[in-house]
Amino acid sequence: MSHLGFVVLGLLALNEEGIQGGVVQMINHGLSTGALFLLVGMIYDRRHTRMIKDYGGIAAIMPVFATFFMIVMLSSVGLPGLNGFVGEFLILLGAFKSSFLGTRWYAVVAAGGVVLAAVYLLWSYQRVFFGRVVHPENNALKDLNIREWAVLVPVVIFIVWLGVYPRTFLDKSAAATRHVVQQIEDARKGVLRAPAVTQIPGGGGSNR
Repeated sequence: MSHLGFVVLGLLALNEEGIQGGVVQMINHGLSTGALFLLVGMIYDRRHTRMIKDYGGIAAIMPVFATFFMIVMLSSVGLPGLNGFVGEFLILLGAFKSSFLGTRWYAVVAAGGVVLAAVYLLWSYQRVFFGRVVHPENNALKDLNIREWAVLVPVVIFIVWLGVYPRTFLDKSAAATRHVVQQIEDARKGVLRAPAVTQIPGGGGSNR
């Protein structure tokens, strides 16, 4: 919900930074949230529960799984160097500069949402992965297998790639974004007018 709220904010900014950020954030949502669902499915397949209280201390038992989960969780938070930061930064920049939203408070409120997201994700991670193992069933959990590695490694590569060098993806939508923004600006300035009226010889006017 927070990711897609950011997307809407970026699109409503109606400037190049906001729209580009919204497009990138849609990609980020697919990567980060999709990976989180995959990871939750992997631990559910082993333990058959999604309740946080049924875990605790599993970083010592499943260190590779905990590492992948931490990277994806931090990308969802928007840590600099990972994909989430790029989209959120562009959206906040676009919202702050926007003349359509009418106030910069939208950007301030959205930035507060980033802080809240970091709080609940980090707190959840701490409760699941750190502390002592309370439930004996968790001692038998097995770490990631080869098939799960093969699924998660490409996702993490794209998470880091988009965070470190986002231009690869931004260039793909730059021209279309500029065209949309230009159309909006032309409409505001009244460049787009009604169809011209031409005079037909010997009679009244006719719309061309």
